Formats: sequence, C-alpha cells, structure tokens
Amino acid sequence: MTRLEDKVAIITGATGGIGKAATELFLKEGANVLMVDLNEDDLVEVSKEINSNKLSYFQGDVTLLSDNQKAVDLAKERYGGLDIFIANAGVAGEILPITEYDEKTFDRVMEVNAKGPFLGLKAAIPALSERGGGSVVITSSVAGLTGASLLSPYVMSKHAVVGLTKSAARECAEMNIRVNSVNPSPVETKMMRILEDGISEVNGEENAKEAFEGQIPLGRYADASEIAKLMLFLSGDESEFITGSVHTIDGGFTA
Repeated sequence: MTRLEDKVAIITGATGGIGKAATELFLKEGANVLMVDLNEDDLVEVSKEINSNKLSYFQGDVTLLSDNQKAVDLAKERYGGLDIFIANAGVAGEILPITEYDEKTFDRVMEVNAKGPFLGLKAAIPALSERGGGSVVITSSVAGLTGASLLSPYVMSKHAVVGLTKSAARECAEMNIRVNSVNPSPVETKMMRILEDGISEVNGEENAKEAFEGQIPLGRYADASEIAKLMLFLSGDESEFITGSVHTIDGGFTA
C-alpha cells in the first residue's frame, strides 16, 4: 500500500520546482492530484510530461476566492472529495531597498504569498472537514523565520504564512484538519535564479549562488524533491499528531 493511496490532493503553484516535485511524488504514492497554476501552457506541459490518469489541472489565480473554490469543487467532482491541500504558490517580488520598492509589486507579493494561502484555506476547510479531516501544508521559507535586507515584502509575506499556519491549526483541530508549514532555505528552482540575478544586480555580487551556499552549513541548495518528501510526510498518516508546526528544511541555515 502506498502512503497516499486514494487520497485527493490539490497542489497550487504546481508547475514550479517544488510544486512539480510534490505532484510527481504524491502521484507515485497513490494520490489523485489536481494541479493549480496561473499559466495554462505550463500546466499542459507538466501534465504531458508526467502523463498520469490520476492527474488533472485547473488554471486559476490563488489570489481570487472564486478560483480557489472552483479548484476545490473540481477536486470533489473528479475525485470525490479533498484530503490534502498544498498551498505552494508564491512569488519572489523585487530585490530592492524599502525606500525604492514599488507599491504595486508589494501588493502582488502579499496577495500571492499571504492572501493566497488564506483564501485557499477558506475554500478547502469545508471540503476537508466533510472527509473527516485532512492535512494542509503551506510553503513558507527560512525568510519566514529571519530577516533579509532588500527582500522586505517577501520576508513579510512568509512571516505571515507562519502566523496563518499556527492560527489555522488551532482553529481547525476540532475538525481533525492539521495545518503545518515547510520553511526551506534556497532550493534549486527558477525562483532562486530570479533572486540570484536580483542580488547580483543590486550588490554587484559576481556569484550570488556561491554566496547563498556559503551561508548553508551543508554547503548546497536543497533539491525540490527533498522539500516534496517533507510535504509527503506532513500529508500522510505518519504525521497524524503534528499540527501548527513550522518545519525548517534548510541544511542548517537557521541553526
């Protein structure tokens, strides 16, 4: 028996590095997966690449309650319910001092990274409750635990996720819905290329990746598959007494 046999999972930000890795792993472990992302071309490409009859997708914007609700309704229609909600969609924003940061970009970072998981929970909680409980995993970051210059909006949004995780865990416990966050250090994804380029441009850093890796005791970025494994653990029965917890997966970065 696989660890998520016949479970139903929604994964937002599903075509990015972590989202795709989680989608592949959850399918391997027996789940039915509904991928959610903003770009339909990316969703089609990933669907063709994975090629599973237990996989489908919904093109939607996590900052809209209506799209979150449509995703949940679609999961129920196609697979009979919802057991796992992975709130993974996120954006990095710009690499700039507070005094130079554009307000519209700030709003977008907060909308996707903080409002998105909140609206996802709002839509998912009733469906999870109907199944007698379930698991929610929200992607935060080590930036949700520490500060970082030139990344204030991103850091704010990821701290907000930690607050949401702890509050929702208390609120949902009586429904047997567990809520946890994963807080990675840099991961080998497209988002890190954006951050590296931004840091290089602002600070004149010749090799931003080496600078980031130098702050990690294990000396490297995480692989997206390693984050997906933690999400799998938090989504399955092996973590049935874990809720409201912040799970760093950072190679010792915050040690």
